[in-house]
Amino acid sequence: MPAADNRPAPPEGVRRPRSPKGRARWTNRLLTEEYPGAVCELDHSNAFELLAATILSAQCTDARVNMVTPELFERYPTPEDLAAADPEELERIIHSTGFYRAKARSLMGMARALEERFGGEVPGRMSDLVTVPG
Repeated sequence: MPAADNRPAPPEGVRRPRSPKGRARWTNRLLTEEYPGAVCELDHSNAFELLAATILSAQCTDARVNMVTPELFERYPTPEDLAAADPEELERIIHSTGFYRAKARSLMGMARALEERFGGEVPGRMSDLVTVPG
């Protein structure tokens, strides 16, 4: 029977962790058990590329994003490069993903934030990651 807040009850004799970190680990374990072969469909080779591809994926298929990212990452391989991008050139590259002006602003804002606040690295803590534009 579901819990009062509509979350499924944990299995008999198992207590749901109370801390957000504990719940995240528990949820990740359950998902890994349920979907053992699950992989990310967005092509990427590092956290920066995954973050950029995720921004592009809004209202767009992963297949379309994967068609755009090779040129994007060849032209702008680092947050520093992307932060300094010519907005019109960036818009041209990502145009086919839709909402290209807004996505270009988000990508450049994300890259600037990574450079200015995180030494060019994608932060590992969720509390930091949610402060990054995009």
